[in-house]
Amino acid sequence: MASTARFDVVAIGNAIVDVLARTDDALIAAEGLTKGSMRLIDAAEAERLYAAMGPAIEMSGGSAANTLAGMAALGQRCGFIGQVAEDQLGKVFAHDLTSLGVDYTTASREGEPPTARCLILVTPDGQRTMNTFLGASQYLPAAALDEAMIADADILYLEGYLWDPAEPRAAMRRAIEVSRSAGRKVAFTLSDAFVIDRHGDDFRALIAEGQIDILFANEVEISSLTGEADFDAAVAILAPQVPLLVVTRGAHGAIAVTGGTRTEVGAEPIDEVVDTTGAGDLFAAGFLAGHAEGRPMADCLTMGAVCAREIIAQVGPRAQTDLRAKIAARLG
Repeated sequence: MASTARFDVVAIGNAIVDVLARTDDALIAAEGLTKGSMRLIDAAEAERLYAAMGPAIEMSGGSAANTLAGMAALGQRCGFIGQVAEDQLGKVFAHDLTSLGVDYTTASREGEPPTARCLILVTPDGQRTMNTFLGASQYLPAAALDEAMIADADILYLEGYLWDPAEPRAAMRRAIEVSRSAGRKVAFTLSDAFVIDRHGDDFRALIAEGQIDILFANEVEISSLTGEADFDAAVAILAPQVPLLVVTRGAHGAIAVTGGTRTEVGAEPIDEVVDTTGAGDLFAAGFLAGHAEGRPMADCLTMGAVCAREIIAQVGPRAQTDLRAKIAARLG
């Protein structure tokens, strides 16, 4: 029976404006950065690094917002909750996201700090090194939640990155209560190993308490969460603890485990990796779109893989191709 919920997915995440610039390995080395990593920076460092970057593309971003943008492009009904400041970048973020078809009505925040931004350095090998100033996004209070929106979504999708600051962490805990009280599902993406290093106990507790219905991770994250270096051993530990576990493996594809059944697909072929920014976010978009449509698990994984392929073949996390057409061509 088709869902009567207003939204397929409502997500809570960092409301960030992405600033992407191509660069060479020399700048990465000169700045003492670890290629392919994500680090948090303060306002002063954001200004300094921005000045060192070359010509850039600016667009609304943030992991969960990227996922919703992809889902909206696939025809899903989406809503976003995230905090921006009452400034120009905040207006840019709100306009851009709503123009994509995502419902976004969170009130902007007055005063300091300004709207968050992520400075992304893309090297010739397609790796992206992210430098994130969280700004206003880390001040999302529980009072800013649209609880009616959350209760009217089949899935609440939570971004692990936003678990780091205290205020939005409390808001996300409240959102979980609202979603589960309404009989909905909660999906959680672990986001990054550094988040697990800081909050792994929280995540393991949420899983043990049965608060997470769908868990998204990559190989590094599942290892960090379980403490098991061997991939299959880590999956064996975690899969029985969640109704649906989804793990991406880069060039090795992705797996999903539900009810003791493991489904695996390979990565989609690609001529050139241009920029890996948003690959995991768009994988989640494709997977959740398939899930919302009630497709078989293999199709959900394939949809995720197709979306990820399209994103890494271009610069930036917003699809420049027709994702629906690409999926239709792939799945028939």
